[in-house]
Amino acid sequence: MFIKLMMFASLMAGVFCSPNSKRLPYGAPPKIEYTEIPHCAKNTTKAWCLEDSEYPQHEVQQALDQHYQAVLAFFKEKLASTENSVNELDKFNDEVYLCPSSTDYIRPLRAINVEGKWRIIVNRIESYGVKYTQTARIEECNVVVGTSCPLVPSCYESKCIQKNVFHRFLVYNPYDYTFPFTIEKFRLPGSCGCVVGAFHL
Repeated sequence: MFIKLMMFASLMAGVFCSPNSKRLPYGAPPKIEYTEIPHCAKNTTKAWCLEDSEYPQHEVQQALDQHYQAVLAFFKEKLASTENSVNELDKFNDEVYLCPSSTDYIRPLRAINVEGKWRIIVNRIESYGVKYTQTARIEECNVVVGTSCPLVPSCYESKCIQKNVFHRFLVYNPYDYTFPFTIEKFRLPGSCGCVVGAFHL
């Protein structure tokens, strides 16, 4: 009986100590990459979410409180200022675009970065009196990209194109347990341009 117990114990030790088993160092959290599409983006084709019922506001605020000094060391709050962009214009009709477009100022809660991954953007949150507000100006084409520019004479080859600009946002990574904040790049629609080509009769 004693020999059988010893053999059983040896087999069990061999199973738990197998060199093929993956073991993490003591105290090290597992490395998890969050790449899934958030619920706020399921019914839209946009690369950003302005509303998000699952936005982890409490967790982001707690992390900002914990890393207050470190975050302020590399982040500066920028508020939207539209005075220069509409200076000396009395009506929107005074602005003429070769391709029709819509302009908006957005404060996204989630967005897709330049690597194609959804990220949580720090926005609409206050920590120790600092309001974290990140605004982006976007302009999207109101016509199908590639179609001719409506205001360009038909004797010229033309097409409307969507131009993009890069924005840098402070993002929150819930799986980084040491310092969950970083600055990442995001590509958003910046203007709707018109490319004019050769003249033909």
